[in-house]
Amino acid sequence: MCIIFFKFDPRPVSKNAYRLILAANRDEFYSRPSKLADFWGNNNEILSGLDMEEGKEGGTWLGISTRGKLAALTNYLQPQLDWQARGRGSCQTQPSRTREGSTCSPC
Repeated sequence: MCIIFFKFDPRPVSKNAYRLILAANRDEFYSRPSKLADFWGNNNEILSGLDMEEGKEGGTWLGISTRGKLAALTNYLQPQLDWQARGRGSCQTQPSRTREGSTCSPC
């Protein structure tokens, strides 16, 4: 099960406190290949891990842009998996890049 925890405090009491604390896991398939969190390509605008499973590569489950937009994704497993289905991680790339928000339809 994937879980995302976050705490947001727009006005922290201490100047050393964090406004956002975020923790997430990705435990659906341990052997599924992925890249560690890094900035994407040459644009250095999006920081996230990358899914590298063949046919589904390039998506992410958690990312943040330098403009402060955050995208996160959890899942649930169904009894029968469709191995030909498009990866949902690609849905996260578009909202992080746009100014208006999500333009991605559910996968």
